[in-house]
Amino acid sequence: MSKSRTGGAPTVRIARWSATHPWRAIAGWLVFVVACFALGSVTGVNKVESGDENIGEVSRADAIYESGDFNDPDVESVLITSPSGRFDRAEADKAAKAVTQRMKSLDGVTEVAPPMPSPKGDALIVRVTLKESEADSAERVQPLLDATGAVQGQFKDLRVEQVGGESIGMALNETLGKDFKRAELFSLPVTLIILLVAFGALIAAAVPVLLALSAVAAAIGLSTAASHLVPAVEAGNSVILLIGMAVGVDYSLFYLRREREERARGRNHLDAVELAAATSGHAVVVSGIAVIISMGGLFLAQDSTFSSFAVGSILVVAVAVIGSLTVLPAILGKLGRWVDRPRVPLLWRISARNGKPRFWPAVLKPALKHPAATLMVSVVALLAVASPALGMTLKFPGTEDLPRDTAVMQAYDRLTAQFPSTGTSHQLAVRAPADQQPAVAAALTSLVNRSKSSGLFAQDGLSEPRVSADKTVTVLEVATPFDGGSQQSRDALALLRSELMPQTVGQVPGATYAVGGFVAADVDYAAHIRSKLPLVIGFVLLLTFVVMVVTFRSVVVAVTAIGLNLLSAGAAYGVVTAVFEGTWAEGLLDFRSNGAVVSWLPLFLFVVLFGLSMDYHVFVVSRIREAVLRGMPTKQAVAEGITGSAGVVTSAAAVMIGVFAVFATLSTLDMKQLGVGLAAAILIDATIIRAVVLPSVMTLLGDANWWAPKFLRPKAAPRHAADAHETEAPEGEPERELTSV
Repeated sequence: MSKSRTGGAPTVRIARWSATHPWRAIAGWLVFVVACFALGSVTGVNKVESGDENIGEVSRADAIYESGDFNDPDVESVLITSPSGRFDRAEADKAAKAVTQRMKSLDGVTEVAPPMPSPKGDALIVRVTLKESEADSAERVQPLLDATGAVQGQFKDLRVEQVGGESIGMALNETLGKDFKRAELFSLPVTLIILLVAFGALIAAAVPVLLALSAVAAAIGLSTAASHLVPAVEAGNSVILLIGMAVGVDYSLFYLRREREERARGRNHLDAVELAAATSGHAVVVSGIAVIISMGGLFLAQDSTFSSFAVGSILVVAVAVIGSLTVLPAILGKLGRWVDRPRVPLLWRISARNGKPRFWPAVLKPALKHPAATLMVSVVALLAVASPALGMTLKFPGTEDLPRDTAVMQAYDRLTAQFPSTGTSHQLAVRAPADQQPAVAAALTSLVNRSKSSGLFAQDGLSEPRVSADKTVTVLEVATPFDGGSQQSRDALALLRSELMPQTVGQVPGATYAVGGFVAADVDYAAHIRSKLPLVIGFVLLLTFVVMVVTFRSVVVAVTAIGLNLLSAGAAYGVVTAVFEGTWAEGLLDFRSNGAVVSWLPLFLFVVLFGLSMDYHVFVVSRIREAVLRGMPTKQAVAEGITGSAGVVTSAAAVMIGVFAVFATLSTLDMKQLGVGLAAAILIDATIIRAVVLPSVMTLLGDANWWAPKFLRPKAAPRHAADAHETEAPEGEPERELTSV
């Protein structure tokens, strides 16, 4: 193919160089991936500090607490109960003595408190204070767990078990590690199977997976290094894997399928690569920019978790785009027709079938024949699916929402049942002049006495005020016997903030105060998300509108794209709300409903869905526009564009749904909700939106689809990829230049 025919688009020039210098391009990509991963290994990760994630009054409470410079060592609790129901106090005392002796002999322990009975007298607790250490949870806690296990072996008629922040963290890390491995283990085979069905050949199926994995590896390395500018959160790598596998496979799939179509029309492999670069390559760049813009909106939330997610997502999308434009043309240029080897006999015959499709024309028939009625019915149906989101409740997953299949979480439930103050508590932080410390102490005593009549607070004697060395900061943990996500816990917080603190501590001269803790963080964070969501949505919509207008030179196409994506996002919200705020799906998805959606999910789900949905929209509308630019009527162009792109969109959507569905099987509630939300949205987007709503809208609008102000109209109608669908020009007729959208 001559240079004049392919045009001078950057995607074409890059693809041409890569395809004609394949070994250099492949070697350069491998060096890039290894260098990125090595950079991350050298720099190490800088994780978000717990206080960095607090917003609102809870952050003020944290600031007051930190200014007190308290020595806040980790504490593990050994709970002694009876598994049979009859509690032998004398035997329990012997067990507690044995626990105390064993714990005191350990190097990592600084103090062992005397055994304390529960309010009901049917349990003992021994609290063990750990030394400060840089070691991880497993190294610090395992000796204590061994000691607890040894005492359990001595007293078989009792239940002796250990629970605490470090032991719960250790168990949770093990669970999350297994989850991450399971996600990797299942997502790869699922993706390969779907791609085998799509291509019917092993190499063609493996190439997108390998490129996606390499993009994920490079992005993990880059994000680790970037964490020294924007601190990382624990779930960051999971998000990179989630987004990276989805977009990495999709971008390669778009490119590879188009290259294959051109070869089927008789092009040689180099011409096919260049045509794929001019069409699908351009669509990849546009959709990549749309995803990056959407993810960039997360920075406006001014939250450390979202900023970390934004950095990881932007990096993996950018790397995936670069890989699809550079190393993928090199691989295709080097392999040529070998990319279709070895063939899977039955699947190959299905995927290589060139006859006129029957399924998609039948699906499109109502939208093309009765567009107004089809549009009305489909939009009403989507709004009905979205309607549960109107009553969406936002909460953080608490300790009560962690998987209960581990021994430490079962022990935690028994501990909080016997000693309520070891569960959910509100942190009262007070700063006042040192000479007012007695007045602060008296005010807090008055507060505790007043709280007894409300029935919202625990009274088991485990909490005492702590005073800083300079007497200026006082902290008191006020416990509630209810779960952190319960309405009673929120009522207790509201009572503290609106009445008890102002009426007691608020009367001390010069005192400043705040109420913190898990419940406060939950309430304040949900309020913060609600306040930032309109800003993020506005930012994403505005910049997406600009990108679509510039890409398609049409205001109408841009507005349509935004409207359709809002419909799919709303439907996804409705599905997540209906599934997780009720109890009907608990057995199906193996979770325990807390009656709410995870606080950060709506904002993150919106930007991810809006970005990923642009993949399909850009690809499908590009194919429709190609047909229009060849002079085809809009209605016929819609039918041809959607039918011609249906196979690749269906395959890409199936890959995304498969990957997201794997995350819906993970243990933690937030990953389940994210997986279900993304899978449902992509399913709705690739079926109802692209096959029903989009053709209905574009058929109704007709030529008005392509309206734009004069300053946006191209001087001459672009030829885009029309040549890719035409037969070769008759002898003597000049071939027209191919340009991008």
